[in-house]
Amino acid sequence: MAYGNPGRPVDETSAAMLEALFTGSPVGLHLLDTDLRVVRLNTATPAMRGVALDDLVGRPIRDVYHMVADSDMEAVLNDVLETGEPLWQRIVRAQIKGQRPEERHFEVTALRLESRPRGEVLGLAVTAVDVTERERGRARTRVLDAVRRHVGRTLDPAVTGEELVAALVPEFADIAIVEVVDSVIRGDEPPPAPLPPGTPLMRTAFRSAHARPPQAQPVGEVLRLPGPTPFTQALADLRPRVVPLHTSAPWMTLDPPRAQAMHASQSHTLLVVPLALRDTALGLVSLYRTGQSPPYDAGDQQLAVELAAHTALCVDNARRYIREHTVAATVHRQLLPRRPETHASLETAYLSVTGADPGAWYDTITLSSARTALVVGNVSGRGLNAAASMGQLRTVVRSLAAFDLAPEELLARLHDTASELAFERANLPLGDPLRREALTANCVYAIHDPLRGACVMATAGSLAPVLIRPDGTVSVPDAPAGPCLGMAEDAPFAATEFEVPAGSVLVFTSDPLLTAYLAEFSRPLRAVPDFADRPLQELCDAVVYSLPEGLGADEAAVIVARTRSFPDDGFAAWQLDDDHASVATARRRTREQLAAWGVDDETAFSTQLIVSELVTNALRYGAPPIVVRLIHDRTLTCEVRDAGQAAPHLRHARVVDEGGRGLFIAEQLAQAWGVRYSESGKTVWAEQPLADDR
Repeated sequence: MAYGNPGRPVDETSAAMLEALFTGSPVGLHLLDTDLRVVRLNTATPAMRGVALDDLVGRPIRDVYHMVADSDMEAVLNDVLETGEPLWQRIVRAQIKGQRPEERHFEVTALRLESRPRGEVLGLAVTAVDVTERERGRARTRVLDAVRRHVGRTLDPAVTGEELVAALVPEFADIAIVEVVDSVIRGDEPPPAPLPPGTPLMRTAFRSAHARPPQAQPVGEVLRLPGPTPFTQALADLRPRVVPLHTSAPWMTLDPPRAQAMHASQSHTLLVVPLALRDTALGLVSLYRTGQSPPYDAGDQQLAVELAAHTALCVDNARRYIREHTVAATVHRQLLPRRPETHASLETAYLSVTGADPGAWYDTITLSSARTALVVGNVSGRGLNAAASMGQLRTVVRSLAAFDLAPEELLARLHDTASELAFERANLPLGDPLRREALTANCVYAIHDPLRGACVMATAGSLAPVLIRPDGTVSVPDAPAGPCLGMAEDAPFAATEFEVPAGSVLVFTSDPLLTAYLAEFSRPLRAVPDFADRPLQELCDAVVYSLPEGLGADEAAVIVARTRSFPDDGFAAWQLDDDHASVATARRRTREQLAAWGVDDETAFSTQLIVSELVTNALRYGAPPIVVRLIHDRTLTCEVRDAGQAAPHLRHARVVDEGGRGLFIAEQLAQAWGVRYSESGKTVWAEQPLADDR
């Protein structure tokens, strides 16, 4: 059956159709022989732009189109000739010749031509559709998607710049540079536009597609841009601009290092975009096209504006975080103790490693009778709110410690305070984001008693110290874990006591994972005997150096304490008979002991009077056995212990009263006094300063 007009041969109709395609089709048509030489082209062929037809016929296809990315295209066409399998809509990049060589994208389809009925291979029919704009649009979409996915993953403006240039080179730019206002790097408010001349900027990122790219300034250097240049103009009006680069441009003479770098890299087009947010200038993004890359056009400029807007938001978020972190770290540093309390029997050191967690705190508190309280805690949350909550709880701990409470009782009172703070937070106005952050805290409170060589400890949460004995054995004392502070749970707190021989080391941390690691794997802690006569700071440094990456002490508060034996001649104790004659005995023994210690007469007289009054109170209101103990440390401490539980209190006796002045006299003579309770009774103590301020 023949197609076409009646009486007209099919071949003639086909020839007419072929001629119409070659003369009027908008699609580029190519007839190639078996050697891939051009037999015929149509006028829509991209290679015909500005080139005579006779200059292309008979030439190999590789001479007509200079392949940029698909150098194997000739081999692909040969495969079509040999196998007969068509090539469908393959995207290739090629450079077409003309007055200005231009790189374009083509969608290529190739079909083998055969004669019938013999099946002889005649050549190829190749169509080429210019899809440059479509592919450029897709490429811009990919770049924008890459920037949105990969830029801003950290809260560091320098890293944000590095992420941006990595996403842009070489897909969108041959060279990309990010420069950020120096004050923004430090977390300060960005300056409003126009940016004052000479404002310092830090180069935070540089990336180039060249092997050895020239740089005007290294990354990390702070510079002041001379002006007027396209860079200062962009910072003044916050508008992007595409700038053709010519060595004759007058503004290049104002910045010779940058002009020299542009010339060395063969840059021909600059696209400079300000990093701006809410009419404030955060920095600049400078993008260069070099060599054979096409110049930037209006579509590229619009894309660069979107990229810069996303980056500016990420940089501002990082700036806000830096500012909040700086304020929180400053508050945190001011709320923490400057130096640890150190006694002759307990040497302590802090690791300044809490900058990443403003809710973590440590403390050492001097208690009566040469004892020391060791405290480590951690408040939930981040930033300034965590630092403020930490300061509140630390203040409460210090206030409660002044009452000489047992560890479990102190944590119970601290739990009440934390619960009240959590209740106040939960009842903040609905719009306050802090309302959604629960307030909880962990805490460990331990009291070291050098006279007994032991520690009494209670914990809120799962915190516990690592104990390293003089023989190098490492253990974590088994302490009952109480509820976290601020939780609705109201379980009781329990205390545990464990021996701490002289020469032992205690390591308290606010991070249970760090504690577990130190107990299992820390080599420096197992070498504690080697540090016995060395500064404790050396052990602290060795511990930090041994931590693996990802489990650093930069997220924990740490106290390292080393115990020493209390001097045998530094304390004296004796038990008294349940007889009023014991008052005189106590005064005499006190006088003799103070003389042996070389205490001055005035302090000795006051101490005898204090002992007399405290023993009298114990005989009158307490229960045997009655024990007197004197401790000669940095202060002189007098203790009277009895088995009674009655709480002593100050009385202001009337003129006609014969008694009731005992504790009042002791309070007047001592710089501090108090009462502490135990299962076997109570201890009333009083402290006096020593003349040598030991």
